Amino acid sequence: MTHQLDYSDLRQVFSPIAGYESVRPPREHELRIARVIIEPSNAQQIAEIVRKCESDAFTLAPMGAGRTLTIIRRQPATVGISLVRMNRIIDYEPDDMTVVAQAGLTLGALNAVTANRSQRLPCDPPNPELTTLGALIGAAKCGPLRLSEGRPRDLLIGIRFVGHDGRLVRGGGRVVKNVAGFDLMKVMTGAFGTLGIITETTFKVRPTPDNYSLAIASFERTDEALAAAQRTQKAASLIHLEVLSPWFGEKFDRPNRSLVLAGFGGNNAEVDYYRAHISNALRRNTQILSDQQAIFYYNRLRDVDFADAALVAQIAVLPAELPRCLQALAAEFRSHVAAGVAQVFLPSNRSDDEVLESVERWRNVVHSAQGNLRVLQVREGAGSRVEMFDVPTQGALGLMRRLKATFDPKNIFNPGCFVAGI
Repeated sequence: MTHQLDYSDLRQVFSPIAGYESVRPPREHELRIARVIIEPSNAQQIAEIVRKCESDAFTLAPMGAGRTLTIIRRQPATVGISLVRMNRIIDYEPDDMTVVAQAGLTLGALNAVTANRSQRLPCDPPNPELTTLGALIGAAKCGPLRLSEGRPRDLLIGIRFVGHDGRLVRGGGRVVKNVAGFDLMKVMTGAFGTLGIITETTFKVRPTPDNYSLAIASFERTDEALAAAQRTQKAASLIHLEVLSPWFGEKFDRPNRSLVLAGFGGNNAEVDYYRAHISNALRRNTQILSDQQAIFYYNRLRDVDFADAALVAQIAVLPAELPRCLQALAAEFRSHVAAGVAQVFLPSNRSDDEVLESVERWRNVVHSAQGNLRVLQVREGAGSRVEMFDVPTQGALGLMRRLKATFDPKNIFNPGCFVAGI
């Protein structure tokens, strides 16, 4: 069968599987993701779609809100699989602090339910109300809470996905101590949908911290802010710790100033202790926020918007190397300093040539610190000339390719959307 069927032809192909009302044309940014969008109701329908795609050599892309895919896909896949109809909580055990949910449920919707028991899934990518659990895992999304709570792979204890030949694959389970079998949870995390379509997730949830508070301090120079953050990390047990370059100052009512933001919580005695020690570590201009005001500015920190940037990249190095790297990059940034991670960017007024030069220069700086860089966003005009992922060593790349060939021998799952075009 030809690969270039139009939308009407594709709808006729897939409507008998998923139902006529579940097959629709792509909308707006989805046009960059796929030529037809299917919204299956269950894993069995996805399995049939996968078998059809394999038999007819159609490529397919699992979708959440589609924000990441619009950036990393070079050309549309044939089929986009949206899990918007698979958005239920299947089982929630507050006493065991575990939750089982379909992959189309958003993180925001999940945490709205667990909040009733003073619990949460403590992953905090930007705009959790738009982030499905499948996208959270597939793109390994996380935010400031990585310091105290870890990353999605640290909280994911069970997974189900549809793989080659429409097989329904399960890894892990609903018990935190379940360690039997191959650790498919870590294999699927950060695979960008190139190994299969995640349909169900099981997570550990955590208690919501009491008395969340946020310390904010401003500095004239970035190196002063980074040094203050290092002192603060040693002074208290923190929920999160960020340093922001001066471009963000106005968003936090401190124009043209570098900022340190330190989140902490606990019982009243702990909060009083941390407040005193953090204020002493930051030394000046420290404002301590609590209650809804603290949450308001934490949400602003979590949801930092890079939408108008010409280039956004995420770097990861040893924490001790991060200050040096940020100084050498000479870019605006939001840094999770204690984790050695930062998002760096160029404003929208930079040319395509500056974008290309910056990617190369940034990679050289980060690689000199034995770190890695991934491009998160790039202006459309320069995107085709930018490699989104670092190229790993030949040994690691060979392993990745063998893994892809084993999980996806027909090469239909989101091809070209991983390292080295895998």
